[in-house]
Amino acid sequence: MDTDVRPLAPRRLAWLDNETARWVSEGILDEDTAAKIKAQYVASRAGSLTRVVSYLGGAFVGIGLVWLVATNLDALTPLVRFVGIVVIWLAFTAAAEVLTLPRSLRGAFRGVAAMSFGGVVFQAAQSLQVPAYEASLVGVWGLGALAYAYASSGLAPLVVGVVTTMVWFEWQVVASSESTFAGVFAVLVGGVAAFGMAALHDRRLEAFAQVWRLAGGVLTLGGLFVAAVPQIGDRDLTWSPTLVVALAFAVLLVAVAAARTDGLPRWEVLASALIVPIGLGLVAWDPQVDDLGSVSGEAWLSAFVSIAVYVVVAGAVAVDGSLRDHTLLVVLATGALVVFTTMQSFAVFAPIMSGATLFLLLGTLLLATGLVFDRARRGVAANLNEALS
Repeated sequence: MDTDVRPLAPRRLAWLDNETARWVSEGILDEDTAAKIKAQYVASRAGSLTRVVSYLGGAFVGIGLVWLVATNLDALTPLVRFVGIVVIWLAFTAAAEVLTLPRSLRGAFRGVAAMSFGGVVFQAAQSLQVPAYEASLVGVWGLGALAYAYASSGLAPLVVGVVTTMVWFEWQVVASSESTFAGVFAVLVGGVAAFGMAALHDRRLEAFAQVWRLAGGVLTLGGLFVAAVPQIGDRDLTWSPTLVVALAFAVLLVAVAAARTDGLPRWEVLASALIVPIGLGLVAWDPQVDDLGSVSGEAWLSAFVSIAVYVVVAGAVAVDGSLRDHTLLVVLATGALVVFTTMQSFAVFAPIMSGATLFLLLGTLLLATGLVFDRARRGVAANLNEALS
């Protein structure tokens, strides 16, 4: 293969072919120039495969390092364990930032460095006789990974940082309040904050914005999922300092995003803020199902309202993903809707139907949900795209 020829994903190459043909038809390029441009690229899936393998390998190495520390390595002294994990962390960090590596391998090394930093935190805590099962340790890990992500502009450390920070926040709120209501509130507020971060990153750091937006979708749909589960637990909202600070931070992000952005990013943030009181309303609505052998009218109404709310929110997330060509967001919304519909259907229909009839009904319902949802998503996305263009 000619060394000047660059591999390109088939989808991107098809886009390039369509664009060069349009440029030629509009007189922007002549046919010879267009042919020279297209000759510099060749369709190849090797890059995507290499990226997947590299990141998968990095994830396994990072998880293995944290796991290795978690097992305490009783055969070694605490000092040896701490020095060992620090050396591994610094080695992967230096390799990622100093060596000349392919982009995918550099990203994998950064991911391993961010994950091994968690091993450093937990091993340091063990050496200092700090209890291992503390939410604060996960918080320190998350903040360190986020700091490394923004210092290196690395996507893999950002993913590690966002995930660990989300785990720390929810863990901290639930542990301090011991309230299901507070837990759902925290998840939904986290979704608002994530969408706010995505809006602020949209213009300069698009890749970072996609990660924050996906996190916002996970938190919003996850919070609504828990909020709509019947008999989920207590309905008393217990405030905690962490929840108050998070709420203030989310309100600040909404205000800044609304002032500094426009169009779709602004609507994302405002819509996620609107979902918070809706989710809290679903938690507070308790149909009081005392007899599992019968379903009251209020329980039916509660289930159908929950499904309707979830369909609208999941549809909005899927349309958002379609408009932004964010495949993971579309897959997330579709999968969440299918799982939620199945769960609600079991809760409502299981007490009054036999097993075979229930599965037939659920199968039909899922097929109809998938077909209608996908067609509606495509139609709304096409109309919105035309309106926004």
